[in-house]
Amino acid sequence: MAHVVEVRGLKKHFDGGDVHAVDGVDIATEPGEYLVLLGPSGCGKTTLLRMIAGLEEPTAGDILIGGNVVNGLPPRARGIAMVFQSYALYPHKTVLENITFPLKAAGIEPDDQRKKVEWATALLGIDELLDRKPRNLSGGERQRVALARAIVRDPTVFLLDEPLSNLDAKLRTSARDELKQFQDRLGTTTIYVTHDQVEAMGLGDRIAVMLKGKVRQIGPPREVYSDPADTFVATFIGSPPMNLIDRGDYTLGFRPENFLPVEATNGHGDNALEVDVRVYRTEYLSGDLHVYATVPSLAADAHIIARIPATVDVSVSEDREQRFAIHEKDLRFFDATSGKRTESRPVRL
Repeated sequence: MAHVVEVRGLKKHFDGGDVHAVDGVDIATEPGEYLVLLGPSGCGKTTLLRMIAGLEEPTAGDILIGGNVVNGLPPRARGIAMVFQSYALYPHKTVLENITFPLKAAGIEPDDQRKKVEWATALLGIDELLDRKPRNLSGGERQRVALARAIVRDPTVFLLDEPLSNLDAKLRTSARDELKQFQDRLGTTTIYVTHDQVEAMGLGDRIAVMLKGKVRQIGPPREVYSDPADTFVATFIGSPPMNLIDRGDYTLGFRPENFLPVEATNGHGDNALEVDVRVYRTEYLSGDLHVYATVPSLAADAHIIARIPATVDVSVSEDREQRFAIHEKDLRFFDATSGKRTESRPVRL
């Protein structure tokens, strides 16, 4: 079966070629996959999405949808539906008129328009909003209207450009859950752009982490989190981020939740590495205790963060030394120059 969306050696240069917004990206999606493009502002993720949609022409490379090269085709000929950050609803039209607009533009018969609208609005729970204007809708309702307008077109792929960024934190959480359930029911391949790692980890079947126009790593959320390809991915994903300690010719990395007081690590046995740290600050976040400490034996400026879950009953005090431990299997190693993952090696803390 052909990949739903595939990009090969895709590039986009601006300012006469001086700015490489997208710089040689190769990605292929599977049918029904939820692929998230994740990265900081300016990394090229939205430009990549816009090229797939046909809103930007690539400088080099090919875009394939359903196995066919679509370079040069307008958006309407690509079988895609895009939902923007602003939702791009027509303010003077009702919800019903917004949803039916692409169907009328495509010359769909009125009876078929009605059936499609009834199906989409029932699926998204907005069938009671059809007579309202966008200004009378909440942020979550506008998002659902934009999604309904997209799905009535029966697209091959959904392209979502940070659709939750205008919502408050509480609504963003519920909307994220709704988006995932919606995509699971519909089964349409979806490419989703965000700078929010929580959204990426919660929504994606796979995550493509981007920086400076390149994909630094692509894989399932657990793999990208547990086995980052380089120090950028290691620190961009995770809150708190992975601890990185300079060891001269390599960088040692480990996740805060794997670094615990020795009394909480029974079972590590001979595979535990122990070190004395000096705790200088603690804070509770979402029930977990975050411990900020220095490690004098490793380096004068070695600062680390440990995250102790609420289920672990252990005492940690500020302004004192305490012995912590980590399992050897939880250590990650990176090249000191390139920052890329490298082979494991014996470690003494």
